[in-house]
Amino acid sequence: MTNIDFNLKVPRIDVVDALRGFAIMSIMFLHNVEHFEYYYLPENLPAWLVTLDKIVWDSLFFLFGGKSYAIFALLFGFSFYIQNDNQVKKGNDFRGRFFWRMMLLLVFGLINTAFYQGDILTLYAFLGLLLIPVVNWSNKAVFITAVILMLQPLEWGRCIYYILNPNYVAPSNLSNAYYESIGYYMKNGSFIDYVIGDLTLGKTASLLWSWENGRFFQAPALFMFGMLLGRKQLFTTTVENIQFWTKVFRYAIIFFIPLYFLKTYMIDIVTRATLSNKLTIIFASWSNIAFMLVLVSSFVLLYQKDSVNKVLVKLIPFGKMSLTNYIMQSMIGAFIYYRYGLGLFEYTGATYCLLIGIVLFIIQLSFCTWWLKTHKQGPLEYIWHKATWISFGKK
Repeated sequence: MTNIDFNLKVPRIDVVDALRGFAIMSIMFLHNVEHFEYYYLPENLPAWLVTLDKIVWDSLFFLFGGKSYAIFALLFGFSFYIQNDNQVKKGNDFRGRFFWRMMLLLVFGLINTAFYQGDILTLYAFLGLLLIPVVNWSNKAVFITAVILMLQPLEWGRCIYYILNPNYVAPSNLSNAYYESIGYYMKNGSFIDYVIGDLTLGKTASLLWSWENGRFFQAPALFMFGMLLGRKQLFTTTVENIQFWTKVFRYAIIFFIPLYFLKTYMIDIVTRATLSNKLTIIFASWSNIAFMLVLVSSFVLLYQKDSVNKVLVKLIPFGKMSLTNYIMQSMIGAFIYYRYGLGLFEYTGATYCLLIGIVLFIIQLSFCTWWLKTHKQGPLEYIWHKATWISFGKK
């Protein structure tokens, strides 16, 4: 969710801002259809709308579920490279400042968590620190480390243990109990109850879910891959890079199809639930990454076509203000759907929620476009940038 600072000597790469804008737009749509994680199916809806809601839900999660987050993680690592490289060229060590920058991101994440317990910023703040020890490693060393993390070694270790102990039955996920507790205050709580609950039970549930679903390994792997994309300058427009992204698109589709099949039907292939659940996590992680690469590569390739570029460039302001947009959508979305606000979760299925999300996106995009006419950064981006360098002097 990090942004490239405007004060850097190197020029911004527009396709990265547009891609970030695309990712946060899709995140907004997903959060809306989920009622910002207040899962509830409205009653007494006509049959045609129930059917349409299911189509909308399934389509959005097929396209963006687990993929938009992965795009953000990739661009997080890319932005880290840009910031670090700029300081290295000036003879500065960026690692200490980056640590402080992640502590500031943690604060933003906790603020966001107060409104939406599914916040991702806190996870990025902690796992982003893993970039500090690898920043000076060779490309080969970083790549190998990222691949090992992406393979989900912990889950494979568990699978091997389960195979060697056929009678072992894994306990339920720890996050389940926390998510059940969340339901109590979400049904009857005041705004203060929501804030306290989100920062305690909600944050714990979210972090446990991320651990149980392989995010603690997948996210830093994507950070490192994003850093490598920066080192190789693969988002710049060259003939070689277009060929690279074309190959990525082809191979990603080839790998996605069997991975998606394995993820979807693992429970039928391996009937032992303890083992199939872990294998599903592994193949779901890989499947999401493969489709994320389909989205990223196709976006980069389409960005080169003038007719499509005219549309995609409109996402640039949205991407430049990603931190502001991410936190604002949580505040607005919680008010729209939660009981302390309008309570629309009771009346809106996926179709209506998608329409609400589209309207909110248009409003936010209009605000971003207007704001950046007179400002170099979004409000929260400016605060983050200034606070990053406070007490360190000017860049």
